[in-house]
Amino acid sequence: MKSLLLVYFLTYGGAAIALFRPFYGLLVYMIFAILRPELLWSWSVPSEGNYSKIVGIALLIGWIIHGMGDWDLRRGQIVMRLLIGYWFCIVASAFFSANQEVAWKYVILHSKILLPVIVGMTLISSIAEIRLLAWTLVVCLGYMAYEAHGMYYGGRLEEFRDQGMLGMDNNSICIAMVSGVGLAVFLGFSEPLLPQKLIAFALAALMVHVPLFGNSRGGMLGLLVVSVVTFLILPKKPGLLLTYAFGVLVAIRLAGPMVWERFATTFANSEHRDASAQSRFSLWADCWDVMIRNPILGIGPDHWPLIAHLYGWPRGKEAHSLWFNCGAELGFVGLGFLASFYFTTIYVIWRQLCSRSEASVQLRNMGRMGIASLSGFLVSASFVSLDALEVPFYVVLIAVGSIKLASTEELYAEQWAEQVYPGEACYLDLPIQAQPRTGTVGLGSH
Repeated sequence: MKSLLLVYFLTYGGAAIALFRPFYGLLVYMIFAILRPELLWSWSVPSEGNYSKIVGIALLIGWIIHGMGDWDLRRGQIVMRLLIGYWFCIVASAFFSANQEVAWKYVILHSKILLPVIVGMTLISSIAEIRLLAWTLVVCLGYMAYEAHGMYYGGRLEEFRDQGMLGMDNNSICIAMVSGVGLAVFLGFSEPLLPQKLIAFALAALMVHVPLFGNSRGGMLGLLVVSVVTFLILPKKPGLLLTYAFGVLVAIRLAGPMVWERFATTFANSEHRDASAQSRFSLWADCWDVMIRNPILGIGPDHWPLIAHLYGWPRGKEAHSLWFNCGAELGFVGLGFLASFYFTTIYVIWRQLCSRSEASVQLRNMGRMGIASLSGFLVSASFVSLDALEVPFYVVLIAVGSIKLASTEELYAEQWAEQVYPGEACYLDLPIQAQPRTGTVGLGSH
């Protein structure tokens, strides 16, 4: 009953506030997208409640009423364009697909993911909002990890490995956890207060454990990538390095001998590779053949499972790779847009946030968060068809918002310097705060 009341409160409360403050409607929409309450609490929450739909419609109405946000994303503009290009490829491929019903269901599903992300990019206006986005993602993924642990310690481990949870298989859940680990770790590093730090690190530990007991090799490899990338981009300060080392030791302790044995099969040669791993290579070869035969628009959205039997696979067989699945269904063009969307985000984050001392410390931490999270996802997704997973799109939303604010800081610095020192702005290195406490753009009184 409590869960039902919570869902009703979030649905109608979120819809009401979205009309006046669309950003908070976006947060509620994200909660529903990740936790899926009708599946999470299926015994209490009716499945026909249209909870996300109600909040989503209110979000769009509020967004339109308030002028459709700020579309000047500055250096993050290229990321939005690539996302829109990917969306256009899905729609174009659907027009020429063999099964129109399946194709347009796929279009609608992705529109429910991509449109709110685009709306969110235009709504973000402060570091406080970016932190709210990050905490919303981390808490939701942490709660998902908590529920997975309930299955693990409740004697339902085989059920989790075979069926997953929340309508997703175990590999999809594990890779969502990988994306969340990068977020939680750098959120913990960036929080100024000890309680928030401990909460973030505790949620990160929960997420780390899920791919280990979930038996997901892609998830395990993703965790390894996140740990390496985190070390590379982490400021080399003694306190941070000690915290990082402690986290690595905890992760190693959580991984028992069976986990290491399972992970080792990822790199086995063809003679020692198990049937599951070997089948992925055969699947990818067949997807490549489809890509060569349909290079522009592919065979249609969500169509690979419809033709898998033509290559000797069971009907409905998934491609077990985001990249090969996207290439087969949307062609090289769609694959190019999707891959460019993620890799360009990482590149722009690094150039505009992590490698620039002009950006505020908080924004640099948000940039590192995005790089660690997306790096783990990009590697893990090579082993699972995860085109409809919301988490990485929301991570990009945080990244674009951070880039947008960093560009705004730089613009304010140039304008202020030109007023005070005409003709010398390019030589100034001025610290800027994204949320000034006074009306002097964070530079103090002059």
